[in-house]
Amino acid sequence: MKKEILRAYKFRIYPDAEQKVNLARTFGSARYVFNWALNLKDQTYKENIKLNAGQISAALTQLKKTEEFYWLKDVSSVCLQQSLMNLDVAYKNFFKGQNKHPTFKKRSNTQSARYASSAFTFKDGKLTLAKHKKPLKMKITRELSGDISSITVSKTPEGKYYASLLVKEHYKPKSKTAKQLGIDLGIKDFATFSDGKRVANPKHLLSSMKKLKRLQRQLSRKVKGSKNRDKARIKVARLHSKIANQRADFLHKLSTQLVNENQVICVEDLKVSSILRNKRIAKLAGSLGWQSFLNMIEYKCLWNDRTFIKIDQFYPSSKTCNKCGFVKKDLKLHQRSWKCPDCSTIHDRDINAANNILAVGLTAVR
Repeated sequence: MKKEILRAYKFRIYPDAEQKVNLARTFGSARYVFNWALNLKDQTYKENIKLNAGQISAALTQLKKTEEFYWLKDVSSVCLQQSLMNLDVAYKNFFKGQNKHPTFKKRSNTQSARYASSAFTFKDGKLTLAKHKKPLKMKITRELSGDISSITVSKTPEGKYYASLLVKEHYKPKSKTAKQLGIDLGIKDFATFSDGKRVANPKHLLSSMKKLKRLQRQLSRKVKGSKNRDKARIKVARLHSKIANQRADFLHKLSTQLVNENQVICVEDLKVSSILRNKRIAKLAGSLGWQSFLNMIEYKCLWNDRTFIKIDQFYPSSKTCNKCGFVKKDLKLHQRSWKCPDCSTIHDRDINAANNILAVGLTAVR
């Protein structure tokens, strides 16, 4: 039986000179409104005044009527309202403890603007945005089946443009399977499974580190504001984009394979921010994308009616014998195998942890 899901499709777009100017104006206005609203909320909060989304929206309407900010009328009002909605979601996630406090957007980062269904038309593979006279040239590489609820247009630091289409489509879940899997994430091996299999660390960042350092040195030597500095900046941004694309491709393929093959998947509820405080492993851990990987597994499990379980991060999965339950409290991080003093079972540290994660996770299902 099919179910309705939201799936994002990201395609490369090629705006002409006029469209680039229009998009730049939209990106700048959306960024300004976000920063303006964030500053307004911060300032009023210090005065013990809490503004809701409706009050900020009304304040934006008044701002657009002033002569100083007349230029906000040159872009679609939908994009500006979407910026306010993005800020509202960021604050809700902050108060839930899911994210840090919202920060001001910078021009040097990826620029984006979101268009609701009333601000674009998509017909016969042609996308026309509000305030644009003609369709954008877009390279569609996948077939779309469903209604497009919103579109996010973005410009990366290296100057490429993309359109991300959020589509409501009917999806047929994968057939059920009897397999169950525990996953222990690590650095030497990206993942170790309860069935004894391992996935090696792809080392996307490390393999490009030598080139990245060289390009960053070249960038640091260029005069600020010069054309040569901008060229060097683009080279660095392109390499970062390549590394990010390699990582995303790896994570998507692995997460899809695991969800297709297993009915129950158990993992540790990692707090990546605390792991990154360790300076010895911060660079390696940060480059692996553990949290993105877990998020991918979670929503793909939801699509396919799989069971996804997170166990407590403080459970001693590596130190507990999965045969007799003995906890070896003095187990050091560098010890990759150990012998249980109680039952004499010799454990591989990571496989033992994966089996314990699976066992603890299954108790939550029963």
